[in-house]
Amino acid sequence: MITDLGVVGEPAPPAGEPPSERRPRPWERPEIRRRVLIGVIVVWAVAITAVVLFRGDGAGEQAARPAPAPSPSASDAPLGPPEVYQTLLPSVVRIEAEGEGRANDQSAVGTGVIVNADGTILTARHVVAGADAITVLYADGGRSAAAIAGEDPKQDIATLTPKTLPETVVPAALGGGVRVGDDVVAIGNPLGLTASTTDGVVSGLERSARGEGGSMSGLIQFDAAVNPGSSGGPLINDRAQVVGIVVSLANPTDAGTFIGIGFAVPIGAALGGGGDGDGRGPPL
Repeated sequence: MITDLGVVGEPAPPAGEPPSERRPRPWERPEIRRRVLIGVIVVWAVAITAVVLFRGDGAGEQAARPAPAPSPSASDAPLGPPEVYQTLLPSVVRIEAEGEGRANDQSAVGTGVIVNADGTILTARHVVAGADAITVLYADGGRSAAAIAGEDPKQDIATLTPKTLPETVVPAALGGGVRVGDDVVAIGNPLGLTASTTDGVVSGLERSARGEGGSMSGLIQFDAAVNPGSSGGPLINDRAQVVGIVVSLANPTDAGTFIGIGFAVPIGAALGGGGDGDGRGPPL
């Protein structure tokens, strides 16, 4: 049986009578539909505005939180030279020393590394010995005058106290002993080329070399390239820890350029913890 489906609740007109004009329901009136549509649009706009404001407040709160201050941290896993370089770079400084008191009466460029939260810098003594003026250049571009705070001629090690500190002080993480064959990275300013890095391995231990203060012993031998200007820079293991301070290189021709053998004072000796020095070392 087929039934004609009309409007529910609307009685059919009697047979023979003309259909009467149907009165529109309230919700079918144009003005009512317009009001409903406007209401829906208003509710939608309010909802969107609330979402935007909520997200904006969250972003504002996040932006207001202070950024964590950099701090020395060693890696639990081996790092490659790029990661070691990026980790240590904020701790490495360029050192410029000048004055008539220097043995060669010339200005010198060397390297140092920040080893304490108070800004203390560890470097090679021969870089600053006899200097009338010492300037350090931080990784962030800032400069400061510095003075020698302590020195150990036997180990060719000195510490510097800068007059002003960078906006953020990032002392390096200090490591322990190394083994022959360990990967190492050197960062310095060889031949005045700022913030250069090289990598290699530990080639030998307990080596001896001649320094300006006499014979040095107990040195780390390594083959990461270093040249004048690298002195005082950090020798770093693959955990981003400073394991030595670069002090010299070997060259039978006395040309002063690298031929594959560099020497570093172990960090323990540089800090007064061993070696042939007087045991006290530079104060930190």
